[in-house]
Amino acid sequence: MPRSTTLTGLAIAVVAALAFGMSGPFIKPLFEAGWSPAAGVVLRSLIGGMVLLPITLVMMRGRWHLLWRARTRILLIGLVVAAGTQLAYFAAIERIPVSTGILIEFMAPLLLVGFVWFRTRKAPGAVVIFGSIFALVGLFMVVSPSGGAALDPLGLIFAAIAAVGCAVYFVAAAEGNDELPPVAVASVSLIIGGLAVALVSLTGIVPFTVTFDSVVLFGETVPWWVPIGIVAIIATGFSYAVSITASQILGSRLASFAGLLEVVASAVYAWLLLGEQMTLLQMLGGALILLGIGFVRSEKVPEEAILEQQQQQTLQATPAV
Repeated sequence: MPRSTTLTGLAIAVVAALAFGMSGPFIKPLFEAGWSPAAGVVLRSLIGGMVLLPITLVMMRGRWHLLWRARTRILLIGLVVAAGTQLAYFAAIERIPVSTGILIEFMAPLLLVGFVWFRTRKAPGAVVIFGSIFALVGLFMVVSPSGGAALDPLGLIFAAIAAVGCAVYFVAAAEGNDELPPVAVASVSLIIGGLAVALVSLTGIVPFTVTFDSVVLFGETVPWWVPIGIVAIIATGFSYAVSITASQILGSRLASFAGLLEVVASAVYAWLLLGEQMTLLQMLGGALILLGIGFVRSEKVPEEAILEQQQQQTLQATPAV
């Protein structure tokens, strides 16, 4: 991959992380007002997907067969990521500290290193291992998990499920090609995920609760639709489209490590918008994450080229509909 292309992909990934990081600080007031996690996931996904739908309709005119050809990838992102991963993460933080849940979920890059190792039977180089360690230690420092609270085993299981879902997202997002616009993938996947959670909620298995009272944001009282609008449009629709674009450029592993910046972005937003102070330890952790990403990128990894070649051959072998 040319250096200029990689730098472009990293820049796009940073923008995606900054957008994704807005979710927590902006949706937190809604949960405090009585919203259930399922309600947040449904509205976030459906609104985000519908915002991107007009662009999708224009870009996909005469090329709808490409969506059918990519149906497995779209279903993975929609059902596993937009629906399942979010619900698993929310279920986890109901039982264990939020910081612990985030730390476990964002072990996804390490899972991807192991996945590539398993698929290619080739151990990652020392620089990749050191980069993985640095990034995870940095992430631990950023989220500053408390070690004193008792951890619910079921909460840990849900967090581990969320980590697997997060890894699936980076793999599925990176398997695209230039023919199918990332906007279309994001739009259709989000709508599928939102509808799936809505259907499950109708059965009563997952509670669905919303309130239409005003919430406190920026120290001011604002209508409920302000935070959900920001989360749905910017932190969901825009961020998914941009993140999928970055993943197609960078590949799953590097994109997943760049995605760790979402945690740093969330900490910064919480500091600026909610008054939650960042400690020196968290700042040092952010620096370690960047260092880890740099180490991972510095090694040439032929196993990723092998996987990309296999993916391309699969796409070429798939008959057009």
